Amino acid sequence: MRILFLSHYFFPEGNAPATRVYELTRRWAEAGHEVTVVTSAPNVPNGVVYEGYRNRPFQRERIGGVSVWRVWTFLAANRGTARRILNFLSYAATATLAGLFAPKPDVVIATSPQFFCGWAGVVVSFLRRRPFVLEIRDIWPESIVAVEAMEPSRWIRALEWLELRMYAAADHIVTVGEGYRRKLVEKGVPAERLSIVPNGVDLAAFAPERATPWLRAEHDLGDRFVCAYVGTIGMGAGLEVVLSAARRLREAGRDDLRFALVGDGAEREDLEARAREEGLDSIVFTGRVDKARIPGLLAEVDACLVHLRRTPLFQTVMPSKIFEASAQRRPIVLGVEGFAAELVSEAEAGLCIEPENDRQLLEALDRLAADPELASRLGDNGFERIARRFDFGELAVRYAASLEALPSGAPTARPPAERG
Repeated sequence: MRILFLSHYFFPEGNAPATRVYELTRRWAEAGHEVTVVTSAPNVPNGVVYEGYRNRPFQRERIGGVSVWRVWTFLAANRGTARRILNFLSYAATATLAGLFAPKPDVVIATSPQFFCGWAGVVVSFLRRRPFVLEIRDIWPESIVAVEAMEPSRWIRALEWLELRMYAAADHIVTVGEGYRRKLVEKGVPAERLSIVPNGVDLAAFAPERATPWLRAEHDLGDRFVCAYVGTIGMGAGLEVVLSAARRLREAGRDDLRFALVGDGAEREDLEARAREEGLDSIVFTGRVDKARIPGLLAEVDACLVHLRRTPLFQTVMPSKIFEASAQRRPIVLGVEGFAAELVSEAEAGLCIEPENDRQLLEALDRLAADPELASRLGDNGFERIARRFDFGELAVRYAASLEALPSGAPTARPPAERG
């Protein structure tokens, strides 16, 4: 197949959407498919272009057998509203233009959020008369309201209208979990146009025996029990809970436990400033870490925190952090309710706590620290019962099979908003 994939994020960015698209597309290329990814210059989360790249109108490179077309965007850090909207809209415009000039595909895929990328896919597929596959990794704009980035308003209602029109324009929708599938059905998407291809992990990259430890030495952690949160430190993560837990440790005079917040995002500077002002020495902030160093980091921590704010929408979420921690045989402390909690509990891969509950967080860590055998067993269970099930190699094969099953050519010449 000739696959055209529109994604705002791509390697060498290390966030979940960039990782997912990279791991899938490079495997499709290895299998003999011709894959073109239209993306932006790597710049997340700070809106600063990575070394070796420039924010040019157009540039091409080849990564893992994938033809990567990078387009100009209005750069913005992963915080605030107005500048990020300009970032989203600029990508939609330039990606649409690039998509019209890319080699003619057999199928067009666009991944959401943000859904302006999805709309770029709608336009490209319609004008090029190719089937359109929409990938949903977040329910947008509902998630914006859930993290209180925007209040319900006429603008949100307008975005919701666009959301439904986008779903109707898709020939097929791929989502990452059962929770999202149910949400989409509730919004009127026919179940037969939906399939699930979850997030996963590259088992070869996260092989424990290949890891190179570095975190303890660089941050003077010694032999303390270390719990790491690895990922975007954004509004949805709810990491105020770590500050609250650190206050409890300070009040108890404890120096045996450390939190490592690994990554960057809209909330990092504020959290780090507050921790510094309050003298919360049990928290280490590393800033953004190159993806290649993450396996080594996970290999030397004692537990991994996977946490989101307590809101009903996040009960549908399946964080990719679960898979990476499991691949490195680390026990998980999970502060996410719903489908994620069901997965971790059934696999006996970690301890589930109430989101935003600092007392339960410390209780879980104390339990793991006091029982190394339990921690080891949970980590092994995660590897055998989660990581092995969600290997990107198998997921890529499944995804490609669903693409090959699509009818060739555009099924209708009606305007995008009327399709479906």
